[in-house]
Amino acid sequence: MADFEGAQGSLSLPVLGSVLHRYDEPDAAGVRRPGLVIATSPAALVTVPWPATIRYRGPLLDYGNVMIVEPARGYLMIFAGLAQVFGETGDVLAAGEPVGLMGGQEPPAQEFGAEFVANAAAGGGAGQTETLYVELRKGKETLDPTEWFVMNPIVGEAANETGRNATGQDGTE
Repeated sequence: MADFEGAQGSLSLPVLGSVLHRYDEPDAAGVRRPGLVIATSPAALVTVPWPATIRYRGPLLDYGNVMIVEPARGYLMIFAGLAQVFGETGDVLAAGEPVGLMGGQEPPAQEFGAEFVANAAAGGGAGQTETLYVELRKGKETLDPTEWFVMNPIVGEAANETGRNATGQDGTE
């Protein structure tokens, strides 16, 4: 089995979207959660970012459908808020394999008009109406997922922090 701990900081997020709330960050109601809340598009595909074994799949309390996978001994990755879950308990998944779909419906084609384009150009998560909760545990301890996932770095900001431009040059002539 590959070294999961060695992959820290290099995992892809399990779904395309925008992080609404980070680890232990309060939401509008002041609720803190030990994971990430990611806004996604309706019917977005959720994938496992590392080879893992399915340990639980199905409804859990008021979290909707939940998928719990084990990427390495002692580690659990939890995805909550799925409309559909794929696979069976005990299945071994390769990195990138789908574990489920978010809820909602994709808008019909006629809704992709001028208003959609204006909202998309303005940013603000236009069309991201679903939320996926992602938690990572080692034993009984929760871990900050932002330390494990690539959090969509912005090349310009990263270049400014290191004093190098996007081509890796230091900017001096």
